[in-house]
Amino acid sequence: MALHITRKARGCWSFIRALHKATAPAPAPEKDGMERIFSGIQPTGIPHLGNYLGAIESWVKLQDEYGSVLYSIVDLHSITAPQDPAALRQSILDMTAALLACGISPEKSTLFQQSQVSEHTQLSWILTCMVRLPRLQHLHQWKAKTTTQKHDGTVGLLTYPVLQAADILLYKSTHVPVGEDQVQHMELVQDLAQGFNKKYGEFFPVPKSILTDIILKKYYMCQVSVSEHKSAGLDTARYKLAVAEAVIEKFAPIKGEIEKLKMDKGHLEKVLQIGSAKAKELACPVYQEVKKLVGFL
Repeated sequence: MALHITRKARGCWSFIRALHKATAPAPAPEKDGMERIFSGIQPTGIPHLGNYLGAIESWVKLQDEYGSVLYSIVDLHSITAPQDPAALRQSILDMTAALLACGISPEKSTLFQQSQVSEHTQLSWILTCMVRLPRLQHLHQWKAKTTTQKHDGTVGLLTYPVLQAADILLYKSTHVPVGEDQVQHMELVQDLAQGFNKKYGEFFPVPKSILTDIILKKYYMCQVSVSEHKSAGLDTARYKLAVAEAVIEKFAPIKGEIEKLKMDKGHLEKVLQIGSAKAKELACPVYQEVKKLVGFL
């Protein structure tokens, strides 16, 4: 019976993996024919299972499905909350190790550190001057965080969705993998792209969202399907344990690879340096054109 449960749990895992291709819509061609993925992840150290299912595994698949893919460790976003400098530096390296161990390939995608490409903040300021204050104040994440933090919410916390828009638009990205909690922020990105184009002429593609949350939801449905529990004569706790065992087996080699990569700090730093240089090569000409359109010398 235990073997049957474990096989069933592994079957759920295979089902989850198969969903990735199905959840990403067929890419619609842009006017210039270039399709580009951009996504970012905060340096929170070693990602937990939810991060992997909701984002990183879909990132691995997307780097094989699109010709131009950029993944950023968005350390600028992380300082909207207090950070210990030494811990932040280590978290950046730990996240780099985790992404590489999970299958992100510097040969297939550009993996870089956000703060190493200054054009992100420069474009963010231009976009900030185009968005009205009430628009940012009405974003649900701002309202939720200020409810808990009361008067401790910083301006950075308020305006980080604009920096997020700059992250995406700086590379003329066409598709962005996001969770449902980021859909409202993607609407802001799209509105800013359209507003810029209306004011200065067609320049930015209006990026489309690729939702990743459905994968995670299907995973939990596999875990707690009551009808399956009853038909197999199993209780929820035992079934969840079987799923957990299958997941642990799946992640054991990844954990080992993370620890191995963490031992080579020089390699991790080099990966980020090379990736940041590649990202800057793409970002610089875009921002230079933005400056001309806006009227800067």
